Amino acid sequence: MKQGEVFYYADEFNLSWFPTLRAMWSPKGQQVMIPTPGQPDKYYGIGAVNYHTGETVVLFRRRKRRREIAELLSALVEKHPKGTIYVAWDNADTHADDEIEAVVRAAAGRLVLLYLPTYSPWLNPIEMLWRYFRQEVTHDELFETKQALLAAAQDFFDRYNQSPEKILSVIGSKAKKVL
Repeated sequence: MKQGEVFYYADEFNLSWFPTLRAMWSPKGQQVMIPTPGQPDKYYGIGAVNYHTGETVVLFRRRKRRREIAELLSALVEKHPKGTIYVAWDNADTHADDEIEAVVRAAAGRLVLLYLPTYSPWLNPIEMLWRYFRQEVTHDELFETKQALLAAAQDFFDRYNQSPEKILSVIGSKAKKVL
């Protein structure tokens, strides 16, 4: 990559108020009880990870429609006011329409969208970040309020943006830094 160019992998993930349940140890004959809220309530993380630096841009929204996806692209363009921004993501229908195209046009050739094959999450390293996020934040954890869940989610990404080399390790990036 040339100087001033950045490469992101992007995708969305579900952020449910229901804890994600995982296998865990308990004394023989005793089952661990994980409380759950009465009604499920979902938010979505819409994010991108810079494959060379490990920095993330993650938005939390009630929906993951084309409008919210366009917000992520706009945030990337705002974060990088110069140079070319490459974004690789899957072929979800929310990744292609007039709202997305408007952001691409407004970036005047600086935003290049690359589409991964359908149903191939193993090609998108951000999936490993989402998995790690769930292990660290939501597995077997019930938050008192939806706001507490969102705060914990935001704290995770804020914390790891302070030491992005950890994210590079999580996503398996062996990319050389762009000079």
